[in-house]
Amino acid sequence: MKIPLTARLAACAAVLIGLGQTASAAEILIVNEKSSPESLTVAPGGVLIVGSASTPYVYKVRPGSNTPEMFVDASGEGAGTFFLGMLADAASNTLWTCQLTPVPGATPAKRRSALRGFDLSTGAQKLRWDLPGDNTTCNDFTVGPDKALYITDTPNSKIYKLPAGASAAELFLEDRALYGIDGITFLNGALYVNNVFSNNLYRIPVDASGKPGQPVDIWMDQPIKGPDGMRAAHGKLLVAENGSGKISVITVNGDKASVEVIKTGLKTPTAVEPAGDVVWIAERGAGKAVSIPMPK
Repeated sequence: MKIPLTARLAACAAVLIGLGQTASAAEILIVNEKSSPESLTVAPGGVLIVGSASTPYVYKVRPGSNTPEMFVDASGEGAGTFFLGMLADAASNTLWTCQLTPVPGATPAKRRSALRGFDLSTGAQKLRWDLPGDNTTCNDFTVGPDKALYITDTPNSKIYKLPAGASAAELFLEDRALYGIDGITFLNGALYVNNVFSNNLYRIPVDASGKPGQPVDIWMDQPIKGPDGMRAAHGKLLVAENGSGKISVITVNGDKASVEVIKTGLKTPTAVEPAGDVVWIAERGAGKAVSIPMPK
């Protein structure tokens, strides 16, 4: 049954009511199991931006407001369109998003994805780059010290690089170890990625010319399950474990790392976002966004 657009908009608005409240530790800000908030980010001024893995919309909520505003409407992109990664890049005033759309009639199922950039202030599109291939998954991204955007393609074992000011990305690295690549971030100038299929953490060595080397497997003192969104804060990695319902802090020391669980009991957490003295979590399976105290 096709749901009228007005009804879908009303439902999505209901999903996000409460997002703009001042965030305190452990406060639940989304309560709707059907909202599937897969990724979120915090823009300058404390504006919270949330994408949905079940609708073709991205919303923002201003601090002190309970009213969600539609920021991106991708309903014209094709049936089943949804969003994964979200990243507010304050330096370029850009919201980076990963948009996915199923390929109609494809058996087995296929999805095409696009990196889309929008003006953080107005929501106007600034850039669109379709990932090459007939079955892609733009999943997440990070901005490097070189101001380039690094993008993960989960089923194709690839990292793409969009140089600052460029209109199209280029292949940065393809490696069998990256089959299942998901979260990506820089920590102390080094590039780290995780693998949601194999539950591994890798450092990507980069030489002086900017050329990447073979991924280095980081040994962890306890297993992680379903590592998804990953960000760096206070010299450590924050990781959402979608397979175990946990948020963990990983302290890397050379090619080894220690894992400390800071939150348990979550239902499919898929994203983390450090923001001041709190960490935002997208709890996709429960349709919630929650905040917890930033670990020291």
